[in-house]
Amino acid sequence: MNPSFPTLAARRRRSRGVGIVTAIFLLVVLSGLGVALVTLFTSQRQALLLDEQGVRALQAARAGIEWGLYHRLRPGDETCADGGAYAVALEGDVLRQFTVSVACTKVAGPASSEPDVNLDRWLIRATACAPATAGACPASSNNPDYVRRVIEVQI
Repeated sequence: MNPSFPTLAARRRRSRGVGIVTAIFLLVVLSGLGVALVTLFTSQRQALLLDEQGVRALQAARAGIEWGLYHRLRPGDETCADGGAYAVALEGDVLRQFTVSVACTKVAGPASSEPDVNLDRWLIRATACAPATAGACPASSNNPDYVRRVIEVQI
């Protein structure tokens, strides 16, 4: 028997434990991959929900604009008066969580040569947010779920 070639039994003794090292390595790699996928799916879901809340806030702000336009264009209605800021209560399950405030401001137009012609404009600004702080929409918030949309129209 040639001493330079180890026997089959000697080779098995030296390779003992390689399978457990390989199994542990695979478990660590697959666990890391699983954690990365869960983190990715969670952040994607949060981004999707925040995007959906942004769309809802936009619709709430549009409802505030429609409220202001309705009261401003209605003859004899002084609900949306100059310099006034109004809280608008929205109905329904989806938009009830939003705080909407509407501000109406009169913008002086150019002077007209005809006394019966009024060239003044109205600026209507609606701000919708959720969740509100102390019943108002702050300009910014540390809450990661905070969403705010502002729409302005001139008539």
